[in-house]
Amino acid sequence: MSAAPAAAPPPPLEGMERAVGAFVLSLAVFMSVLDTTIANVSIPTIAGDLGVSPSQGTWVITSFAVSTAIAVPLTGWLVVRFGQVRLFVTSVLLFSTASWLCGLAPNLETLIVFRVLQGAVAGPMVPLSQSMLLATFPREKAGLALAIWSMTALLAPISGPLLGGWISDNATWPWIFYINVPVGLFSAALTWQLYRTRDSAKRKVPVDFVGLGLLVTWVAALQIMLDKGNELDWFNSPQIVTLGCVAAVGFTLFLVWELVDNEHPIVDLSLFKGRNFTSGTLAIAVGYAVFFGTMVIIPLWLQTLMGYTATWAGLTMAPIGVLSLIIAPFLGRALPHLDARKIASAAFLVFALVMFMRAQFDLQTDFWSIMLPTFIQGGATVTFFLPLTALLISGLPPERIPAATGLSNFARFTAGAFGASVSVTLWNDRTALHRAHLVEHVSAYNPHAQAALAAMHARGLPPEQALGLMDRLIDQQARMLGTVDLFWLSGVLFLALTALVWLAKPSNTAQRMPADAGAH
Repeated sequence: MSAAPAAAPPPPLEGMERAVGAFVLSLAVFMSVLDTTIANVSIPTIAGDLGVSPSQGTWVITSFAVSTAIAVPLTGWLVVRFGQVRLFVTSVLLFSTASWLCGLAPNLETLIVFRVLQGAVAGPMVPLSQSMLLATFPREKAGLALAIWSMTALLAPISGPLLGGWISDNATWPWIFYINVPVGLFSAALTWQLYRTRDSAKRKVPVDFVGLGLLVTWVAALQIMLDKGNELDWFNSPQIVTLGCVAAVGFTLFLVWELVDNEHPIVDLSLFKGRNFTSGTLAIAVGYAVFFGTMVIIPLWLQTLMGYTATWAGLTMAPIGVLSLIIAPFLGRALPHLDARKIASAAFLVFALVMFMRAQFDLQTDFWSIMLPTFIQGGATVTFFLPLTALLISGLPPERIPAATGLSNFARFTAGAFGASVSVTLWNDRTALHRAHLVEHVSAYNPHAQAALAAMHARGLPPEQALGLMDRLIDQQARMLGTVDLFWLSGVLFLALTALVWLAKPSNTAQRMPADAGAH
């Protein structure tokens, strides 16, 4: 693939230009990633306003997730065809336009169409911001560039429910989309001003229509299956079985087509020949699946069981950014001199500690006790994401970084969707199991149950109301026990992940960080 020597990359930016460049790129990626979660807590409001059921309203989330998941791995091919700066700025402008159209949508069908467009143009923004930030900083400060990117990429999904809940409570739902418009225009204008002379080389390559069609087919089928699996009782539903078969067959054909006799693949799967890319991508995907799964469950647990509003549930997640913001700059500077595997392993151990702390929660746990593990988790979040990102792109030449970051982010997004679906399913299954066990003890032969019912009767409750109250108490306890089970399982999985990162080669990131030497 290197018949001709690659053009020398432009020099890093300096001084204020570098600071402004890092800011606008981070702003764009924050806006893009924020939209993966900002609509979640607003679905009841959107559904009610548009006259549809909440289950139909979830397509507002699903449509965005499907189109983003499809677009992300196409980043490498699109960069070759159009150049990374031009592609990034165009994506930001189209994202702003699509956001404005989403806010104007008069019905659900129109909103879904515009959400599909919004997700499709958002796909390249995340990996491109990563590769452009790396080019903005000199090689010795690549760790700092990754630290800045990691903070925005990880804090945005946490901020989404908080901001979405606040907007839903204090304004109208279209504003969750309208807020993107001025941010996007500002980011696009400054990015073009700073980077227009720093675009990557372009060349015209054929369009792999077969590979693209197979990618769209299996990713869409998999994403819809994951989003609808819990609602439709998974593989007891013919629809889920069909989607699973389509995803499996489509994925198999996609691999065969892209790997066998294809000179211009739509996705560069040859990256997986690199041991560090494969192990780093695998670790970051599995880790993010467990992390994101718990992040989906906690707001649901707080709102359905603990009586929190959407805004207050979002506030309990806010402290996750504190330690991330403090640690990231120091870690970014020190990363070139450290073994990324050791840092990631330590992060997984802290994640496990956080989950075991949450496994001690009960129905009387107060707000500050819930916030403490979240605060600690902020340190683990950046120290897991940052070194693994550096590890998976280590040793790659600059021209391959957009494809690598696109593919790794695709694996992360897909794993996150899988983790969320599995977490919700396990949560409900464990709750049902605990309820069945608790109900067995409510009988005329259990003195404790009879004593509880007698106490309710003494307060003036008739038998039917006493049994109804008992039933609600059993539901609460069962849901709490199911939540605790999920936290214990997550902690055990994070302990297991400490071994996964050691599949990578022992390396010093200073020696293997991408640089212009990568072309040698």
